[in-house]
Amino acid sequence: MFPAFALSPTAITSRIDKHPLPLHRSKTPRRALLMSAQVTRKFFVGGNWKCNGTKQSIQELCEAFNAGKNIDSSQVEVVVAPPAPYAMLTRSILRQDFGVALQNCWVGKPGAFTGEVAAEMIKDIGLDYVILGHSERRHLPEIKENDDLVARKTKYAIDKGLTVILCVGELLEEREAGRTREVNERQLAAVKARLDPADWSKVVIAYEPVWAIGTGKVATAAQAQEAHAEIRSWLHRQVSETCASQTRILYGGSVTPENCVELATQPDVDGFLVGGASLKPTFLDIVRTHEAKTAARV
Repeated sequence: MFPAFALSPTAITSRIDKHPLPLHRSKTPRRALLMSAQVTRKFFVGGNWKCNGTKQSIQELCEAFNAGKNIDSSQVEVVVAPPAPYAMLTRSILRQDFGVALQNCWVGKPGAFTGEVAAEMIKDIGLDYVILGHSERRHLPEIKENDDLVARKTKYAIDKGLTVILCVGELLEEREAGRTREVNERQLAAVKARLDPADWSKVVIAYEPVWAIGTGKVATAAQAQEAHAEIRSWLHRQVSETCASQTRILYGGSVTPENCVELATQPDVDGFLVGGASLKPTFLDIVRTHEAKTAARV
């Protein structure tokens, strides 16, 4: 179901069709733009199952994934994020060349925090990843996590040994107002204020324009590339050249087997964070786009 805080899928599609979303001319320095051609980053495909699934459906989905051919772990990393109650079930039956993440964690150490899951617990059950800052947690009125809370969670999770899939992205009205870069950089700056420079090696950034999540409307390849290049430029300016060249930046927002190849071959798109399409056996087709990425580099 599309988040209650935003327009319905029909309304959003109507607005986009009548008024195509702008492609903002990037001011990314040429040096930063060349980084993607100079460094090979391992492709990353994440599957966010959100609040979906039953024991039976997860069993069936894992069996479908297990039937797929082995992946070359030197070329692509695959991580799926089931709802927390099904994390251990998923890990026990899912192929070992796929990782498992949780979709959220508590901001600090374990204690009297009813309903929360601490980073220490995620590590204790043998998982290495957590998704933080997803737009549904930032914007759903029942949750409303602010930038600093996401940043505090990110720092604590990294300190406890987790790799964070950090989501950033703009609302439809922010895109239409030409504020995509501003919003992304504001969200990233809050994280930078909490992290040590070395911490960025444990961050995978997922750019997820909110208007493309659950709507069936995907950013064009040019729009995705522009936003990713701007994020990489920010990392270059604000953290380091090494961070900018090595950090993987994923695209998320109505990714499907039909649109993933064009997106994947953009120089600054290093993979995907997939929502609804990760609940289908054809998720394996999205995983295989790493082959197109490799071919595009040749």
